[in-house]
Amino acid sequence: MSALAAQASEFVYKRRGVAELYLLVLSLLVGIGAYASVGLGVNGELPLDLLTYGSWLAALVVVAHVLIRIFAPYADPILLPIVSALNGLGLAMIYRIDLYRLSRDSQAHTYAPTQLVWMTLGVALFVGVLLILRDHRRLQGLTYTAGLGALILLIMPLLPGIGHSVNGARIWIRVGSIGFQPGELAKVLLVIAFAGYLVQHRDALALAGRRFLFIDLPRGRDLGPIMVMWLVSLGILVFQNDLGSSLMFFGIFLVMLYVATERPGWLLVGGILFALGATMGVLFISHVQVRIDSWLDPFNYDRGYQLRQGLYGMGWGGMVGRGWGEGQPYRTPLANSDFIFPSLGEELGLTGLIGVLLLYLMLVERAYRIALVSRDDLGKLLAVGFGAVFALQCFVVIGGVTRLIPSTGLTTPFLSYGGSSLIANWIIIALLARISDSARRPAPEMQPVQMDDDTQVVKLR
Repeated sequence: MSALAAQASEFVYKRRGVAELYLLVLSLLVGIGAYASVGLGVNGELPLDLLTYGSWLAALVVVAHVLIRIFAPYADPILLPIVSALNGLGLAMIYRIDLYRLSRDSQAHTYAPTQLVWMTLGVALFVGVLLILRDHRRLQGLTYTAGLGALILLIMPLLPGIGHSVNGARIWIRVGSIGFQPGELAKVLLVIAFAGYLVQHRDALALAGRRFLFIDLPRGRDLGPIMVMWLVSLGILVFQNDLGSSLMFFGIFLVMLYVATERPGWLLVGGILFALGATMGVLFISHVQVRIDSWLDPFNYDRGYQLRQGLYGMGWGGMVGRGWGEGQPYRTPLANSDFIFPSLGEELGLTGLIGVLLLYLMLVERAYRIALVSRDDLGKLLAVGFGAVFALQCFVVIGGVTRLIPSTGLTTPFLSYGGSSLIANWIIIALLARISDSARRPAPEMQPVQMDDDTQVVKLR
């Protein structure tokens, strides 16, 4: 055991910048190749803006790569290529829907250029986070500030004048012609607040109370935080009609609470609260009732049209898909945002969807790998929380469009059209990169220093 421990202590992570660059080239080939294939499939020729688009996309990715290697040289080399590939596929699918809209109306608004602008802003914030936040442990001091900021962001859509409803959910704020979802940034702040709080109070929360069916339940006096988060989630559901965010926020907190305390009793308590909230939603909230009805009977003519069209599209795509530009994904409402996953299934088939799912699984796996190797508790919980964000969001979205669970209206990370989600997710990737850089960076060497009184002290070099 001592020899193995000595070998483990001597292990040093490599910077792996060259490996990241190779993977980024492959991701660019995927994204730019998909964009070119859409033009060939729809119009029989390469897009006129292919050179401009490809150069812009490549410049964004290369700039991100260079700066992350300068300011976080030991960061995980897999994160950026995964995000680049997902972003490229999403842009190609959005461009596919744009071409159909332009074929019907030459003056129609196009979304792919706007999404590329949002990606540019996301990369800029990615770089900004790496430049400003040199040590993720500084976030510990922002625990309650982040929590307060998250609550303010969640309340903003309810304010008159700026609050705005879309498809029955009041989750938008609009200033002039610019719309934004504050809840997307709130999820980042909530993870920071949860992690900071759990680091401070996990010893008390881990204490066992009564024992039920071989499970140690938490003490009654410690139920306050989970009850507060449960009430916040219910408030989002009742006042904003946002089923997806309600499920995701409560799920993230429950996952982080379980990881921090290692007490299965919290999962039992959380499951009971979730079941109670879901029952109340079905009985008393009409928006939830509509979602449940369309889930149970999507082939009813009066409801479930969007879900039904998405299922038909994926079925028509089969194993290998119709090919870029050869399907009809535009028949599904919101095919470039909420239902972009079925759109990809129609064009790329089950094989393509499995590839996309593997990218998401790799992204979540890298987040939890970062949590495992992190040297401090805050970094571990932050990485777990951000991994849970991607895992739960993908499960809720993909489960909804495949009829595994009721649809909720969330966006698919990095694929769907939407600036709010894209910006927030790029910030999360920057925070994961900063945590992984700290975790993989070689520990400072210990050098003994001889003093005048023949004593030795240890100095960090």
